[in-house]
Amino acid sequence: MATSSKPAAPVDPMVVLAHEFPEVSFDYDERDVALYALGVGACGDDAVDEKELHFVYHRDGQPHIKTLPTFVSLFPNKNSNGLGFVDVPGLNFDASLLLHGQQYIEIYRPIPSYASVVNRVKVAGLHDKGKATILELETTTSLKESGEILCMNRSTIYLRGAGGFSDSSRPYSYATYPANQVSRISIPNSAPSAVCDDQTKQSQALLYRLSGDYNPLHSDPDIAQLAGFTRPILHGLCTLGFAARAVIKSFCNGEPTAVKSIFGRFLLHVYPGETLSTEMWLDGQKVHYQTKAKERNRAVLSGYVLLQHIPSSL
Repeated sequence: MATSSKPAAPVDPMVVLAHEFPEVSFDYDERDVALYALGVGACGDDAVDEKELHFVYHRDGQPHIKTLPTFVSLFPNKNSNGLGFVDVPGLNFDASLLLHGQQYIEIYRPIPSYASVVNRVKVAGLHDKGKATILELETTTSLKESGEILCMNRSTIYLRGAGGFSDSSRPYSYATYPANQVSRISIPNSAPSAVCDDQTKQSQALLYRLSGDYNPLHSDPDIAQLAGFTRPILHGLCTLGFAARAVIKSFCNGEPTAVKSIFGRFLLHVYPGETLSTEMWLDGQKVHYQTKAKERNRAVLSGYVLLQHIPSSL
């Protein structure tokens, strides 16, 4: 994605869709996995939490720490410049107007605590909304040695001010999958099955950024104020990590391999130090959730987690 101050030319959908992304190989290890877990609040309230200590420590002789499924949300960063922008020819936009709208993750096998992997990226959707363009990028990650697919991330990005590149009477739309299958969210009217409160630290964004998202919006007060915030805000994917952790703790007895897929829609910013209150509703093998900034009583994230199975104790 370009980082120019304003669009230099209309979006060229044919150029965007024809672009072939280079494969990117990288390694990660248990230090990365543990650092991520701490970044999304694991053991934040209780350093000996029996449902979370295995994310950061080899407890009871376990040979490897366990990996939170949202750890894989970091993988698309390996194809960017560390600021969350992926260069796509044919797209020109103001980077300060970029919004991360949604994230969808599928887990195909337990995520190892260390591995050599390969990312393959493609454009999964491109939509002209008049005043904005919606870009959907799909990142499939495989084990380098065997080729076995680990996971898939689909990131939905809103490029404000970069739309209007097609006939207004017939806006351009392209997608490799039925988008409505993922984006529909239903928050029940009933009382939640469980509620989990996590108070984030004032330094939460500074800790989370060490996992690879160095966008200064989350660390530089001057950049944050230019973007309209009183101070740096928390990464949306960090909030998603908190929400998924709440589901795993509440419905999976702390076992991360119970998760099959995760969807989140980012609704509002979070300031580090705020309390994230995640309300959860169990519906078969799906847990619907809504996360609020408790001090403001504002919903900041909503979505669902699809489980492989429900533990018998529940």
